[in-house]
Amino acid sequence: MKKYAVVFERAAHNWAAYVPDLPGCVTTGRTLEETRRLIAEAIEFHIEGMRLRGEAVPEPTAVAEVVGVHAA
Repeated sequence: MKKYAVVFERAAHNWAAYVPDLPGCVTTGRTLEETRRLIAEAIEFHIEGMRLRGEAVPEPTAVAEVVGVHAA
């Protein structure tokens, strides 16, 4: 099982997610939980499409972390 980093962004009325290692692999959802489910489906669909087109599926390389900082 490969694990890809996913970036989740909150918007005014929904959530968005994208996968840095899979350009074009994006989704949106009403809630964070829905968006988590949808991006997992999107990753599988995206990789399946790449394989059907004979494209190499990139290895996961991006790493995401939360970094705490003190406001100035």
